[in-house]
Amino acid sequence: MKIRKLSIAAFFLVASGALYGQVVERDTVQKEKNIEGVIIRGVGNKKSETAILLDQKKAIIQKQAIGAEEIARKGISNVEQGLLKITGITTVEGRGLFVRGLEERYNTLLINGLGSPSNNPFQKIIALKQFPTDVVGKLNIYKTFNTNLYADFAGATFDIETLTIDRAFSKVEFGFGYNTQSTFKNFKVNPNAYTMKGYAGLNSRDRQLPDEVKDFVPTNYNFTPAQSVNSFKDGWNVDNIKALPDTHIGFTTAQKLKVGETWNLGLLFSLNQESKYETTSGNKNQFISLQTVGKMNNDLHRKQYLYELESSAMLGLAYKNKDLNVGLNAIYLQNATNSISDFVGYKDQKEQDAGKRFFRVDQMDLSRFLDVQLWASQKIGDRHLFKVGGSWVKNNFQQPDRKISEGYLTGNPNEVEMTFGGNNLIRQYLDVDGNDYFSGLAEYSVFLGEKGNRQTYPWQVALGYNGFADHRSNSYRFIASSIDNVDLRTVTVDIDHPQETYDNYIMNGAFHFKEETNENVYRSNLYQFVNAGYLNLNFKPDDTWDFLIGGRVENNMNITRYKEQSDREFNSLTRNQYFILPSFSVKKVLNDKSNIRFAASKTITRPILIEYMPITYINPDNENILGNKDLKNSENYNLDFKYEFFPTNKELFALNLFAKKIDNAIERSYTASGNSNGVAITFFNAKSAVLGGAELEGIVDLSRISESLNQFSLGANATFMYSKVDRSAEELEQEKPLNFSGELKDRKLQGAAPWTMNADLKYEFRNGQNLPQTASLIYNVSGSKIYTVGTSGLDHIYERPFHQLDLVYNAQLTKNWNLKMGILNILNSAYKLEQGDDGYIPLDVRTNIHTDYQRGTSVTFTAGYTF
Repeated sequence: MKIRKLSIAAFFLVASGALYGQVVERDTVQKEKNIEGVIIRGVGNKKSETAILLDQKKAIIQKQAIGAEEIARKGISNVEQGLLKITGITTVEGRGLFVRGLEERYNTLLINGLGSPSNNPFQKIIALKQFPTDVVGKLNIYKTFNTNLYADFAGATFDIETLTIDRAFSKVEFGFGYNTQSTFKNFKVNPNAYTMKGYAGLNSRDRQLPDEVKDFVPTNYNFTPAQSVNSFKDGWNVDNIKALPDTHIGFTTAQKLKVGETWNLGLLFSLNQESKYETTSGNKNQFISLQTVGKMNNDLHRKQYLYELESSAMLGLAYKNKDLNVGLNAIYLQNATNSISDFVGYKDQKEQDAGKRFFRVDQMDLSRFLDVQLWASQKIGDRHLFKVGGSWVKNNFQQPDRKISEGYLTGNPNEVEMTFGGNNLIRQYLDVDGNDYFSGLAEYSVFLGEKGNRQTYPWQVALGYNGFADHRSNSYRFIASSIDNVDLRTVTVDIDHPQETYDNYIMNGAFHFKEETNENVYRSNLYQFVNAGYLNLNFKPDDTWDFLIGGRVENNMNITRYKEQSDREFNSLTRNQYFILPSFSVKKVLNDKSNIRFAASKTITRPILIEYMPITYINPDNENILGNKDLKNSENYNLDFKYEFFPTNKELFALNLFAKKIDNAIERSYTASGNSNGVAITFFNAKSAVLGGAELEGIVDLSRISESLNQFSLGANATFMYSKVDRSAEELEQEKPLNFSGELKDRKLQGAAPWTMNADLKYEFRNGQNLPQTASLIYNVSGSKIYTVGTSGLDHIYERPFHQLDLVYNAQLTKNWNLKMGILNILNSAYKLEQGDDGYIPLDVRTNIHTDYQRGTSVTFTAGYTF
């Protein structure tokens, strides 16, 4: 039995390295949790909704959670869906989680209490839809700061506790989904993606840089005709298929073994694989300021085909006795999104091309994430507790061989006139390698005083350290067609099958491929070192008062190594900052059903990687992204006041008032592009921003209204927020039109929503065999917010409300069989970005829509067998 378990563990760790394509060594990480004593993650209990509500009631800091029971009840399949059930949390179309109306930049992710980097430079934290809930015991959400949390905190800190092992079980799960817009409809996909190799995400191996230039400094290498044909393993063809239903398969097993009288061994192993097809279509426009009037720079229609594959694996080992707990977790996540995007219309203000200009983007986004965690806790007597742990993470993000082809529609079906040279056939290779990320934690806590009649000591003192080191190496390279014979530079092709024609023209001397990467600016290195010590003092003078005072000293060192266009040697931009970060929380128990809370703290916000990475990310519609290497961390001052009332152990009413002042607030903005035909997105620090708002939350049993509704309960929450930004001189210069001498209008903080709303109506009953059945109707939406700050007199781009309504049914059919059914995105609301019309110059445009599309309604079915 023990040998078999060790074999599974060994297989998993070796397999994870194979998926990375290189050898990986495990190292560190930890787990912890202490709530009025010690609760160890890795071996524990599934948390009921009642127990979690009680935990929320008792906690000194503002903490909310969703546990395994609620995850199962609502048919939640990934962490992102689970977090959307929490007060004030919404998501908008793949842009991460918004907390209290603040976008993802302001959030931090922990896994079992340890730091976790993003595996995508365009996101602050891991896309949490990649994290399956089969291995989740509880999701914790901290909305007020305590000094044992990382200081990067303004929206929330999410802590994913992996599944605790309270009983032995094995589970097999399979499912499929139907989407009204994609399933069984015409679909375009890269031929290498639609293979078994592609299903495993291994088709990226055929999209790497050719051997002639790989691992070499760029030298404007000219590929010979034979190399131009044979050195690129991934071609320009596209397969036309019928999209199949979405699929999901999973296997989870948890095993326990008792050793002697006091020792317990536990093993958790899980594998999951999902596939998804998605088709969207709509506007993808662009607006430009001509200083006296705003015009459409691009007027385009985009149709996009996404074939997404997600894989995950987890191994957890735990060793426990009464006072000692040791755990090892290994988590592997992989996402491969293969997309074909077709654009038709005109760009660069060339209205004469209207309806004729065509360009296609064949793109693969591949992220891999391996996190190995080791932790231990030792209790000595009734008063002393030691915790130690660490993690090692390797993560990689690639857009390998991102192919862009441009031409003109001829009027015949699927026929495009191509011109070789320029940017009409170009390949881009982006690599962001997280070579090593180390996270560590050590804490000693001691309980002082005498318990008396209480079950807890009046004093707890905790002294600790946590920190991380992160290194990212970045490479961005380009290979394009280069003309050899101007008489052969134009050709008409079937745009879905042009490869044979291109090969013939290359061999006949029409063109060849040439690397056009600038040897100075193609790569950079980013280093980040965070080391912090903290001290917490928790004082409970009686059963009604609870005080928590803490101090954190954090050293944040950032090193950016980069080159400008003409540099021969690397420049080093180093920032070495110390932050002193106090926190104070107090809770007063008014009676056995109500509390009031107050919290104050200082924290910081670090930018997303793409925001300060020294890179110009090129898009074919000339809306490029410019990283700002001079971007500063924000410094945040936070205040919270909350009243909460618990009528029963299943009900809650709460009002939370909050305020924040954010110095050097980070904002996404338009700026003048290096390409005079387009616009560019970059990032600036404002002087400061002020925010204030209120959160309302309620969970009520509807039997209060009528006994006939005793099987119904309603949970609803809403956040209302005011924001105002004080712009920096750089921002003011960007926003005002030429020769403008007046004052700019006040505006809200970029990315801050004025309101959000979530609701959950639950119907729960038991069938004739006394097995639980649950149906939940779940809704969320957030108000209009500034997506990108306007420039040169134009108003901002606004992200409009997106209404999400899901119906989920979960039934325990027998002791072993479980069924989940869902109707997702019932309203099929359109996602929409719009150019505002309240700028300083008039608009002369066909439409204000920047981007819009619908995803369709999905029907999902999942069956699980537990044994």
